[in-house]
Amino acid sequence: MKRPGTIDRPHTHDPRNQAPMSVPTNEPVGSATPNVTITGANDSRQNRTREMQLIPEALARAHMHDRLREADTQRQAVRLVTARRMQRRAERASMRARRALAMAVMH
Repeated sequence: MKRPGTIDRPHTHDPRNQAPMSVPTNEPVGSATPNVTITGANDSRQNRTREMQLIPEALARAHMHDRLREADTQRQAVRLVTARRMQRRAERASMRARRALAMAVMH
């Protein structure tokens, strides 16, 4: 089975990311330009690997941030519901007190 590239040496059309060419055996030594190894390609490949390793951590951080914001919103909603319930209870108590005062004044 022929594979186009490997993890260490991926098949790519970008010349900066390709493996250096080997010297042909039929040319005399010194007639061709020397092999050029591009360290930038390996460095960028390594940086890409580090970035890819950090992606799950960034996703987890974003997920946790969303959950915290959601929990805070839910807490605010619960506080609002509780405050409205207490307000209705206080209004009912106030109406009972008014009625009791009106009954006491009328009799």
